[in-house]
Amino acid sequence: MDLKDIRLYVDDRPAEGVFRVHRDVYSDPELHELEHKFIFERTWNFLALESQIRKSNDFVTGHIGRTPVLATRDAKGRLCAFVNVCRHKGAMLCAAEEGNAKYHVCPYHGWAYDASGKNVDIKDRKTGSYPPSFEAEDHNLVPLARVASYKGFIFGSLSDEVPPLEDFLGDMRFFIDIVADQGPRGLEFIPGRSVYTYRGNWKLQLDNGLDPYHLTTTHLSYMDLQARRRGGEGHLEARQYDWAKRNSADGGTFALAHGHAATWLEQPEPEKRPIYPALAEIRARVGAQRAEWMLKARNVHVFPNMQIADAITLMLRTFRPLAADRTEMKSWCLAPIGEAPELRAWRLRQFEDFFNPGGLATPDDTVTYEGCQSGFGAQPISFLQGYARGMAAMKAGADEAAASIGIRPEASVRGRFEMFSEVGFHAPYREWARLIQAGVAGRKAYP
Repeated sequence: MDLKDIRLYVDDRPAEGVFRVHRDVYSDPELHELEHKFIFERTWNFLALESQIRKSNDFVTGHIGRTPVLATRDAKGRLCAFVNVCRHKGAMLCAAEEGNAKYHVCPYHGWAYDASGKNVDIKDRKTGSYPPSFEAEDHNLVPLARVASYKGFIFGSLSDEVPPLEDFLGDMRFFIDIVADQGPRGLEFIPGRSVYTYRGNWKLQLDNGLDPYHLTTTHLSYMDLQARRRGGEGHLEARQYDWAKRNSADGGTFALAHGHAATWLEQPEPEKRPIYPALAEIRARVGAQRAEWMLKARNVHVFPNMQIADAITLMLRTFRPLAADRTEMKSWCLAPIGEAPELRAWRLRQFEDFFNPGGLATPDDTVTYEGCQSGFGAQPISFLQGYARGMAAMKAGADEAAASIGIRPEASVRGRFEMFSEVGFHAPYREWARLIQAGVAGRKAYP
């Protein structure tokens, strides 16, 4: 593999109307290893919501790439995060996904740690004949290099060279704000989540979460079903959208710094959004402009591992690369804390209808991902051509919509939604290329 010229993998020439990605980016096992080393292990990664660990000794587990992570609220109420590995023999310490525990005891040899990561017991220590050098070692859990929270979203990093979280998020903060502020008490996950794997590269989900172009083919059966259902919704049934109205509505794309991206769409049927009944309260609390943006349909990608979709309902997904051709997905339905039970039921029906392996759309996506992964083995094909839609309408920097909300994207696109712009892909792949090349060259990820 030759990474002296990253253009061999990401051909990024916007002034010439060219943006292409080589198929090896999705299939090369060596690149997969470099992604773990130079992307997941050197950037901020979403870990959890603060609402999951509200009380002392609450905890939640997850991963940063291949590294298992334990996030806790210690006895003093401090937010902590550690490598979820016992210091003795390297066994995973906590297998539960979340809960409340004063102590975490390793299932292998019984070493115990409190919620602050302190080693509080080494089983049979007095009879162990440990040498003085062992007694002088640090036996506490290894903390993450950085952990921070923004608007209730907790992020962690294995590198202490990342920029401050708010700087890393940059203009993505606006889009997190208009999610987090949908309820006066913040957000929570509705109990339950979906975890599944697909036989494909993790960046296929990165793409798909920002890709409106596939909707009218991949999800045509879902749209047809919605059209047949329309007008017959009961109190707890999923609302049916008029997709023809949506596709002809005004929309746009923002390619943001640090690999983040957002797509948006004027919502032609805002009354079908679960937050609509609370609109007066929201407008009074956050202002008319932000309330208006909450009603727009939005899909955002927080580089590298989190996406939020707020269109049919409000959902959050994370993805973790297991191999160059295998990915673990997790998804949750998000909701304002303390919302009315009837709105919560409405929100959940929307979520179940479209998303997850049991929904009407996610199986379409995962089958397509696996078809793409098979196609990447076609030797005569090198560069893929799925990144050019919208480039002729692309504006460098902020367009009118971006300026109105005070953000400064690297590029903007605006037009009828049926343009199905692919410009949103540019920011993640540009950052992917930058981080990989910096790592290979021995440079810092964030100079």
